[in-house]
Amino acid sequence: MITSIRISKVEATRNKEDEISGLNVNISVDSVTVKGSDIAINFNYSVAYAEDVGELKMWGVVTSREDAKMSKEIADRWAKEKRLPDAFAELVLNAINYACGTNGVLVVRAINLSPPIMPPRIQIGNQPPGKSN
Repeated sequence: MITSIRISKVEATRNKEDEISGLNVNISVDSVTVKGSDIAINFNYSVAYAEDVGELKMWGVVTSREDAKMSKEIADRWAKEKRLPDAFAELVLNAINYACGTNGVLVVRAINLSPPIMPPRIQIGNQPPGKSN
């Protein structure tokens, strides 16, 4: 269960006054620390506006408390593959996306960039046959 999301650093830049024709959102997990049932996930959220019009970058940490089995699975998967288990990754990525997207609206307003539009809910893994987004 995610217990908190803390944004520790924000950077926004407007490089040129051109119209905004699109944006690309990227979320990366930089590190994962597991101490018993407590998990800390350091992340980087970035939005690149098309044609190098501008960018938004946010760094922070997601904290979570999980049962012993899930904590071990998270620690093992991160140590082996630098990945989170799919179901847990979905929760974490969507929480980061929501927190940074909503807070990012206020940050980019000051430099006259369009808000980072909230992409659809992130789902990891195979979708059932016949279902597409």
